[in-house]
Amino acid sequence: MLYDGCVPRKGTRKTVAKAADIRTVAALAKVSIATVSRTINGSPAVSDRLSKRVWQAIEQLKYFPNTHARSLVSGRSRLFGIIVENITNPFFPELIQSFEEVAVAHGYEILVSSSNSDPAILTTCVRRMLERKVEGVAMLTFGEEEPVLDQLAVHDIPLVLAEFKLADPKTSTILLDYTTGLKAAVDHLAGLGHRKIGFLAGPHTIHSAITRLNDFRTAMEAAKLPIEKAWVIESDHTMRGGVAGFERLQSFEKGPTAVICSNDITAIGVLRAAYMAGLRVPQDLSVVGLDDIDFAEFTLPPLTTIRLSRADLARAAFEALRQQAETAPGGKLQREFLVSTNLVVRGSTAPPAGAHS
Repeated sequence: MLYDGCVPRKGTRKTVAKAADIRTVAALAKVSIATVSRTINGSPAVSDRLSKRVWQAIEQLKYFPNTHARSLVSGRSRLFGIIVENITNPFFPELIQSFEEVAVAHGYEILVSSSNSDPAILTTCVRRMLERKVEGVAMLTFGEEEPVLDQLAVHDIPLVLAEFKLADPKTSTILLDYTTGLKAAVDHLAGLGHRKIGFLAGPHTIHSAITRLNDFRTAMEAAKLPIEKAWVIESDHTMRGGVAGFERLQSFEKGPTAVICSNDITAIGVLRAAYMAGLRVPQDLSVVGLDDIDFAEFTLPPLTTIRLSRADLARAAFEALRQQAETAPGGKLQREFLVSTNLVVRGSTAPPAGAHS
């Protein structure tokens, strides 16, 4: 006997019964193997009575259908791909979780990839999707998808894009209404008495960041507030970018009394930088984010932010792909889906120092 320093123990593992297969299910349900197969694949040829018996047998035996075999029989993988921009940003794992929940509820599986804002990685992600025979891809990269659109179009893969429209009939678009949320944020700050408001924008290489910046400017003009060009700073949607943006704003002799950030991660960077600089939020500086990630309500102080619902975005993306996968040729498809935003007021905004409430 070999001794490795551990005290030998008598084995207690029980013998496990052999896993059920399709024949076992058919025998218990008193139907043919073909009927079980048709039931699992959702064939309308199986009556409700027989289908109920088969599913009861499957549940009783804890049988797990072979999804690969099912795809060979049905010609469908029932697999959707989702590609996100940056898995380290909490917004995207929350989005993936919501997408998976709705997909599983409808009998689909998902394949997840993250581009990490790298075109070469994005190309690899797309190739993986094609190799796995996905039935559609939700490219929620918010402006980085253009280099690979042709690659997907050649393979006739249904697509859903965020804020990006294509004439291709197999492409759907999710329109994100930043306008409402940003207008509410600017009006909220103006109502508190702020007149000097800065904006930490996202990278100008992605169209969602440009859209948010343009909507901020529109909201400021509607509120009749001046836009100080020096206070509109391009960031990179990271916490370090928020710190750098804050330091830029602090370098001015007279800076803004409030700052709106293009996403919550940037805003969290601002909160940290303000604390390290000895400033109090919101007494010395009001801060507003955008996304309303789960962390937002747990920052100190809790972050006032513009909510972009991941659940709504996920449902819209899934529904766009589901319609493409399940609608008969020539059938009517919804090509555009709107996801709105709204302001969530928490503790990071207050009247500017010296202002009357």
